[in-house]
Amino acid sequence: MSEHIVLDAAAIGRTLTRLSHEIVEKNKGTENVCLLGIKRRGEIVARRISGLIERFYGAVIPCAGIDIGMYRDDLMSGYFVPDAANNDPGFSVDGKNVVLCDDVLHTGRSVRAAIEAIFDLGRPARVMLLVLCDRGGKEMPVSPDFVGKNIPTSRQEFIDVRLSEIEGEDSLGIVAAPEQEQKSEKEV
Repeated sequence: MSEHIVLDAAAIGRTLTRLSHEIVEKNKGTENVCLLGIKRRGEIVARRISGLIERFYGAVIPCAGIDIGMYRDDLMSGYFVPDAANNDPGFSVDGKNVVLCDDVLHTGRSVRAAIEAIFDLGRPARVMLLVLCDRGGKEMPVSPDFVGKNIPTSRQEFIDVRLSEIEGEDSLGIVAAPEQEQKSEKEV
């Protein structure tokens, strides 16, 4: 598999800095704003942005991760009942402007699941979506409010996000599927 790096560590840092300023600008400040990141990488993005907002604006805004596993539509949901207590962020989302953070937006199914999870926690005033990368290919009517980078991809490509907290380095690249996977998709 070959990978084409689109954003290196410095570019990711600049992108997150820009996104942190956009959040404050769009919300006319930091009051009543909280961040929820889709676990795992979305949570890391949210925590980094929270740190940048604190650094630039001196405001500590509530930030937590949210687990969407039990809300996915590709689970046998008849056997599972989502438990909002598993997603206790430690703060109320009622009446807040929630910025939902994720690393990559593709089909929109993760976002749909996350919105369900958020509404099990309370009733926010507004939910805004922030993604590090929008790769296209949406299957749901989902549009991000904050986008780090638009990177249109084919069905034979995927986005590889590497974050220092998990992989030890920051990068975002496009990876082409191996040739045998591409052939089997053409046969279908």
